[in-house]
Amino acid sequence: MWALCMAALAIISITHWVYRWRNPKCHGKLPPGSMGLPLLGETIQFFTANTSSDIPPFIKKRMEKYGPIFRTNLVGSPIIFSTDPDLNYFVFQQEGNLFQSWYPDTFIEIFGRQNVSNMHGVMYKYLKNMALHLVGPESLKNMIPEVEQAALSKLQQWSCQDTTELKDATASMIFDLTAKKLISYDSSKSSENLRDNFVAFIQGLISFPLDIPGTAYHKCLQGRKRAIGMLKDMLQERRGKSRDQPNDFFDYVIEELKKEGTILTEEISLDLMFALLFASFETTSIAMTLAIKFLSDHPLALKQLMEEHEMILKQRKNADSGLTWKEYKSMTFTFQFINETVRLANIAPCIFRKALREINFKGM
Repeated sequence: MWALCMAALAIISITHWVYRWRNPKCHGKLPPGSMGLPLLGETIQFFTANTSSDIPPFIKKRMEKYGPIFRTNLVGSPIIFSTDPDLNYFVFQQEGNLFQSWYPDTFIEIFGRQNVSNMHGVMYKYLKNMALHLVGPESLKNMIPEVEQAALSKLQQWSCQDTTELKDATASMIFDLTAKKLISYDSSKSSENLRDNFVAFIQGLISFPLDIPGTAYHKCLQGRKRAIGMLKDMLQERRGKSRDQPNDFFDYVIEELKKEGTILTEEISLDLMFALLFASFETTSIAMTLAIKFLSDHPLALKQLMEEHEMILKQRKNADSGLTWKEYKSMTFTFQFINETVRLANIAPCIFRKALREINFKGM
């Protein structure tokens, strides 16, 4: 009898827990959707590979079933997905007021707990201003000759090959450029290949978060660990040297670390370096690869793009002179094409935000 009572109590408790899992507490009305399996949620479906540049299957299927706003659960966190333009606009308008940047613990584990996307308020603005020191208008002006020379060199090299795997080739070119600008890194002079660690990191970035040897997620964490280790060794080596003027972004970071009362720490600076290397390396190469595909699919756009660049060449006094900032700023159609490519080629399946209080929107 006692055993029967205990079994009944356990069944009731489990049933109640499953019910609460599927129906989270809310003072208003939650959007339609499914919370998936207990503990797992819909994590496995979310991490299903997407083999096209279209809306990820996970989101597309639920939009068709539940509409533009639906609820789910990923890696133990209840989440509301929105593909509604009005709600998305409202969220971004209320950034820092009703909403703030947020990522599940598994994502934070990958990018580091001190990464810029996990910062808020004064610290976020401080790190953003540091990043602008690298990619602000004045820095971009100085980078134009380097980027042009690297692109011309790679194009000449690719033209001599039977085939070129564009995604990998552009990723390699961009990583070399960014690593040189950030940390004066030269793969030909290093005993360990920093890029290989980022490749391992990226391959497990969108994978089921199971940290067991042999899984893509484990390899991802190991790739990050090795990359951070290399960056830390470089930082320690640089700190032992004195420079009159900063030669790269790493020198600028070291100068910030030396300032009295600085809010910057070594851990934050390393996570920032890691994030900047990743962002420039992976996202840009994917966008460039898809840009080539879009141009091949739309010959009229290719024709208009070529006409704009041919006009710039015709207006030059010296046809062999390098690209100028004025020419760069005059590329109206080129910028339109780049903006549309970035819109269509965004590799992030979603952007996470956390509501600081319960929000009522369109009756939900």
